[in-house]
Amino acid sequence: MTITGLTNRTRKLVVAAERLMIHPCTLATTTASPPPVLTTRVLFPRSPSLNLRHSTTLNFTTMNTAATHLDTIFNQKKILRSKVRKDLKSMDPSLRSQEDDAIQSIVLEAPWFKSCKGLCAYISCSALREVDTSKVLSEILKNGDQDDHSQVSKKLYVPRVEDKNSHMRMLNISRMNDLIANSMDILEPAPVDAEGNERKDVMFADEPVDLFLLPGLAFDKTGRRLGRGGGYYDTFLTKYQELAKDRNWKRPLFVALSYSLQLLDDNVIPVTPNDVLVDALVTSSGVIPISSAAREMDS
Repeated sequence: MTITGLTNRTRKLVVAAERLMIHPCTLATTTASPPPVLTTRVLFPRSPSLNLRHSTTLNFTTMNTAATHLDTIFNQKKILRSKVRKDLKSMDPSLRSQEDDAIQSIVLEAPWFKSCKGLCAYISCSALREVDTSKVLSEILKNGDQDDHSQVSKKLYVPRVEDKNSHMRMLNISRMNDLIANSMDILEPAPVDAEGNERKDVMFADEPVDLFLLPGLAFDKTGRRLGRGGGYYDTFLTKYQELAKDRNWKRPLFVALSYSLQLLDDNVIPVTPNDVLVDALVTSSGVIPISSAAREMDS
């Protein structure tokens, strides 16, 4: 099935529906049960009398059923995003500041952060009410400039959105001045540095990164993450996992930063086959390890 020319939302439905066709009812694995709406498993017996025309009809019927399920999930996510945005908008500024400081201090002291040699991290945007990362990024770049041997020197990659089709790159920066405001006043790295050289793209780097610091609207303790609906991070994380597997690199740790009000009850966040789970959460109360890899690195 070709997806050329489709809208971004329709393209996501088609891609996810095709995954459901290949792997019926396959969702991001958690310890809890997936939402009931996606528990229908459609199987068709092998039959020598099943002709091509009938098989095609069955395939389209199954695809339509899967697309209907996914459309329901997308609507559920839309409603949940609206609620969380309202909660974030009403969050007390002083509380937000306190949690920002606490979360960043926890990250800076975490063993998995201190030991990492390369990481991808988001540039926080106050207008989006994301957990602040400015202190973490400044510490990384300061230590790199001063050649401070008190902790491992780190190579930092930050996101640059290229288009509206979930295409995002992670480019290397060495100072905060490497960032420029895009059309939405969100800071991003310029594609070239001050000398006119193209910035290193993490997808073409010779060495892997150990860590991703991720934003989001909501999370739960099973690793589910609710993004803003663009699919940029889920698409990128999937591609990087494939790259790491192809190059026989260790899979990086996916760590999300969350305000206390963004932490929801388990299974409230609906998921699709395209959603990538996080390994750990950092809230103002501490680190919440989720995957076995996170529990090992946090010990």
